Amino acid sequence: MNAPLSRPEDLVEGSLTGAILRCALEVHKALGPGLLESAYRSCLVKELDDAGLRCASEVEVATTYKGVRIPGVYRADLLVEDRVIVELKTVEKLLPLHSSQLLTYLRLSGVRVGLLLNFNVALLKHGTRRLVI
Repeated sequence: MNAPLSRPEDLVEGSLTGAILRCALEVHKALGPGLLESAYRSCLVKELDDAGLRCASEVEVATTYKGVRIPGVYRADLLVEDRVIVELKTVEKLLPLHSSQLLTYLRLSGVRVGLLLNFNVALLKHGTRRLVI
């Protein structure tokens, strides 16, 4: 289910996703669109750290196929406070496939909330999706 970003206090992990979005806005304001995803990821990790939020980058999402654990198949861009997965993009526009990817990461990891952030936009709010399972 997609939830509006206008009232994060009413949402699952609303205050945490609000803090993450404030950090992402700070990065986007400083860098603007047009860079590689890795640049935004590195700067967002620093911004989250400066905000006192624990963040892991390139987090393996456990995958099991026919009862066998398959390591290293999926990697989420960021996991913040072990409660929110953040997927970063630098694409012309977000596609349904990007939301599907994040939903799969949420389902496989057991994390309930994810943010999909496309930094390749003039206004970050136009490249932001919040997904909850």
